[in-house]
Amino acid sequence: MSEQEHHNQFTAEDIDKNNVISAFAYIIFFLPLVACPDSPFGKFHANQALLLLTTGIVGSIVIKMIPVIGWILLPFFSVLIVIVGVICLVNAFNGKARELPIVGKYRIIK
Repeated sequence: MSEQEHHNQFTAEDIDKNNVISAFAYIIFFLPLVACPDSPFGKFHANQALLLLTTGIVGSIVIKMIPVIGWILLPFFSVLIVIVGVICLVNAFNGKARELPIVGKYRIIK
């Protein structure tokens, strides 16, 4: 789904009211689920943050198992995950709903 299609799912009131707490999802993914459990915008970003966390953990484990090359790639992967997290945080704070590349289409939190 494109950003425009996601944007149509959320009301302007929901975005304005919950954009800050949704941005904090990328620091503590479940925060919007506790602070604004009825917000579709908050749930979207909580889901994206959980997907990013899962991708980071699973990716790190897999990369660590690759001898030498994996150990060299691990710092770059970690920096990439942090950069994507910061971009997502800024997007949420600005009221945008963009899916993560590759894994963003999955829904863990509905």
